[in-house]
Amino acid sequence: DVQLQASGGGSVQTGGFLRLSCAASGFSFGKYAMGWFRQAPGKERDWVACVSSKGKIACYADSVKGRSTVSSDNVKNTVYLEMNSVKLEDAAVYFCAATKHSLSGTSAFEYDWWGQGTQVTVSS
Repeated sequence: DVQLQASGGGSVQTGGFLRLSCAASGFSFGKYAMGWFRQAPGKERDWVACVSSKGKIACYADSVKGRSTVSSDNVKNTVYLEMNSVKLEDAAVYFCAATKHSLSGTSAFEYDWWGQGTQVTVSS
């Protein structure tokens, strides 16, 4: 069975740093692209970042571009999202997702598997 286990959420202050991890199992991790989404209370799930298979290409939503890095470790079968200069509006449940393609995009419909989410709380 495919499993995506997101972790690393918690409380962070504005201006701080967060690092989320998503451990994958049950599929050929290095062949597929991965993505990160987030959902704040009462809002839709928004795409945050993506990384192609083998981690060669990364893409970011404008809201996090320039202060975020998405990467993948094909040995540990884990994808990471690092974010600095955290803002109040970054507070959300963060989800990782995987697609059966080597490149992924911004639409949730492009992804085939989803993790359970990890909560990020931001305080000033």
